[in-house]
Amino acid sequence: MTSVNDTTSVSPMAAEAPGSKPAVGLHTVLFIGLAVLLAVLPLTGLGPFVLVVTGEILCFALFACAFNLTLGFAGLLSFGHAMFFGLSAYITAFSVKHGLPALGIPPLTPELGVLAGTAVAAVLGLVTGSLAIRRQGIYFAMITLALARIVQFFCEQAPFTGGENGIQFERGAAFGLIDLKADSAAYYAAAIVFMAGFLLVYRIVHSPFGQVLKAIRDNEPRAVSLGYRAARYKLAAFVLSAALSGAAGGTKAIVAGVAALTDVHWSMSGEVILMTLIGGIGTMFGPVIGAALIAAIPYINDFGVGVPVVQGTIFVICVLLFKEGIVGVVARALRKPL
Repeated sequence: MTSVNDTTSVSPMAAEAPGSKPAVGLHTVLFIGLAVLLAVLPLTGLGPFVLVVTGEILCFALFACAFNLTLGFAGLLSFGHAMFFGLSAYITAFSVKHGLPALGIPPLTPELGVLAGTAVAAVLGLVTGSLAIRRQGIYFAMITLALARIVQFFCEQAPFTGGENGIQFERGAAFGLIDLKADSAAYYAAAIVFMAGFLLVYRIVHSPFGQVLKAIRDNEPRAVSLGYRAARYKLAAFVLSAALSGAAGGTKAIVAGVAALTDVHWSMSGEVILMTLIGGIGTMFGPVIGAALIAAIPYINDFGVGVPVVQGTIFVICVLLFKEGIVGVVARALRKPL
């Protein structure tokens, strides 16, 4: 038997101990390379539309990383993560456009709007997790799906969401100084939020808390027998994932200048699962690659068929040829965690 502190698991991350120097060095290089790429991308002459789309894709990438925190590292399959992403988008959009009239608070700046959406998503994650965490496996997944459908119905009927029209608003100025009406500024805002969230997920996964999550994922009864309160760890991971999903949803609303029902629809929960599976469950960079691939399809679809058909085809190919996900296969070949 292996010990609970053993980081070996079924995921491609287990190719090398997360704390080893080669892995840390490789990850540092990849993070720096990604940051440099995001920084210079607007300087390559991309048009405003491309910058906005790229900013939205970065928000989806953070959303996928947040979802992977529960599925890949805590072993919790949620069918309802769109409720955190979408509700946060609505809260952010409404607070930036109208403020909080009931409390006498004027329209918020974009960063405060995102924080408000993130806080609401975290509270919703706490409530949802407290109910769903009592069950495991498919029962946990179905509870999250049911609760997400309730949130979706609420967003469809609530007066403040604008129904099918959604909430359209101007981006405003971050901190009252940085005008986000410029597409390049909105892109950089999304890039900063994405990198901050991505690094936070990395730190969580490679902390003692993250190692306990992996132990619970791999063998929960044994982790419990060693004194770990598995339910509390899983709830904490779920709330963190909900908050990060909310940050992604709020930022996406700022970049797009609109919050719509598509953000909270049940199909969005399916898309984030697809992103994670294609990129690689339990990897750090897999969800980013998967999100970039899946989220970009609606904008580059010249195949003459519907987007779901293209997404389904990619999914089938990945399942048949890359069972560990794209990044998972690369990590296994390099024998290094990615």
